[in-house]
Amino acid sequence: MLPPGLRLRQAREALGLTYRDVEKASYQIAVNRGRPDFILHLSRLADIENRGVIPSLHKLYSLAAILHLDPFDISTWYEAPFGQTSNDGASFPPPCTSLSSAPLQAIPPNSAEAPGALETTELLRRPPAGIMPLPEIKNSANHRYRYGFVGLCDRRMMPLLRPGSTVLIDTSLRRVEDAEWSSEYDRPMYFVELRSGYRCGWFQKDKARLIMQPHTLSRCAPESWITPDEAEIVGQVVGIISYLGVPWTLRPSAIREARPNCSNKAL
Repeated sequence: MLPPGLRLRQAREALGLTYRDVEKASYQIAVNRGRPDFILHLSRLADIENRGVIPSLHKLYSLAAILHLDPFDISTWYEAPFGQTSNDGASFPPPCTSLSSAPLQAIPPNSAEAPGALETTELLRRPPAGIMPLPEIKNSANHRYRYGFVGLCDRRMMPLLRPGSTVLIDTSLRRVEDAEWSSEYDRPMYFVELRSGYRCGWFQKDKARLIMQPHTLSRCAPESWITPDEAEIVGQVVGIISYLGVPWTLRPSAIREARPNCSNKAL
C-alpha cells in the first residue's frame, strides 16, 4: 500500500496542480471559512507529501477540497477511518436510548464486522457493519429507513425486546396504530424522540397525549408525554436483531419501576 503522502502527491499531479496552485487555493478556502488554519504553505505541503507529516483537521479539509478527494478516504490512508467511528463507538456505550442523526444508507454485503451494543437506545448515523440490508432498504431512494440501538440500560420492553438489540425503523410510518393486533408479538412498536432521549416500545395515542406501555414483565412504569411539544414519533419498528446468551444485568435507576401492588395492564 502506498504511503498517504505519495497518494496525495499522485492525486495533485493527476490534476496538473503545482505546490503553488494548492497554496493559492488554500488561501481562498481560508478566506471563505474565516480561519487561517486552512492554509497549506509550500513547506507544509512538501512535508505532508514527502516526509510523512500528518495534516491537521483543517488542512485535511483543504486537501480534500482542492484535490477533489473524499476526506473519509484520506482518513483511512492515515489509519484513522472517520467512517467507522460508529463501529468503534459501540465499544463505549452511552447510558441512554438514542437515535442516529442521519438517514440509513446501504452497507457493503461482504462486511464482516459485527455491531456492538450500546447502553442506551440510540439512532445510528449509519447501519451497523455486518447487517444485511433488506431489499426495501437497498431500493429506497428517499432514505426512509434508519437503525436504532436499544440501550443496555433500557429494560422497558424486556423480555420481548432485549437490551442491546438493533431495531430497523420505517420513518414513513409515524401514525400510531394500536387496534389491529391479537397478541403482544403482533402489537406494533415505535421509536420515539423525546427532549431528553428516546424510547422504543409500545405506544398509544390519546388525543395530544402519547402513552408508552412497557412490557408487564419489565416491572417498569408507564410514561406519557404531550405531542408534539414533548415527544415526536420517529417511525415504526419493522425489524429487530437481538442477541441471545448475553447477561444484560444493568438496571438504570432513572427508569421508574412499577409498584408491586399495581396492575399495569397493556393498554
